[in-house]
Amino acid sequence: MRLLLIAAVSALALGLLAACQPTLNWRDVRLDNTPLKAQLPCKPDRASRAVAMAGQNLQLHVAGCDAGGATFAVMQADLPQPQLAAAVLAQWRQATLLNMRATSLQDAAFVPTGAYNLPQSLLTQAVGRRPAAAGGAAVQARAVWFSNGAQVFHAVLYADAIEPAVADTFFASLVLQ
Repeated sequence: MRLLLIAAVSALALGLLAACQPTLNWRDVRLDNTPLKAQLPCKPDRASRAVAMAGQNLQLHVAGCDAGGATFAVMQADLPQPQLAAAVLAQWRQATLLNMRATSLQDAAFVPTGAYNLPQSLLTQAVGRRPAAAGGAAVQARAVWFSNGAQVFHAVLYADAIEPAVADTFFASLVLQ
C-alpha cells in the first residue's frame, strides 16, 4: 500500500512539473559569424542553403523552431558588396509576402540596435495562406528585414493568431552587437 501511495504521489509530482514547463522557453541565440543576437522560445534547428536574390547567389543561414503553435525563424546572408543591401532586402520582403499570398499589409520602420537605417528596414504585419502542401490554411505573419552593411537579416513569426506579447519579445530581442 505504501509503495502504491509513493508511486501515485510521484506520478502526480511529475505531472505537476510537466504542467509547469513553459510553452515558450526563451533563450539567446546567435547566428554564426554575425553580430546578431536574438531570442527564440525553443531550441532552434539550423540550416543553410543557396538562394538567388538581387542577381546574386547567396548562402542563406537559418535558425528556427516551432513553439506554442507558432513558427519563429531568424535568417542571414552575406553580400559581396554592402551597396546591394537595399535591393536584397526589398526582394527578400517581396518573396516572403508572395510565398504566403499576403494581404492586409501594415508596414513600419524597423531599425534594431546596430542596424543601418535603410528605407527597406521594415516590420511588416500580414495575413496570408500557408502553402497548399501544409493545408493552405490562413496564417498571420510578422516579419522584419534589416542590414548592417554587407550582412542582411530577416526574422519572421508565423501563427494562426499572433500574440502581441510574444511578437514583442521576439522582435525586441533582435540586436546587432
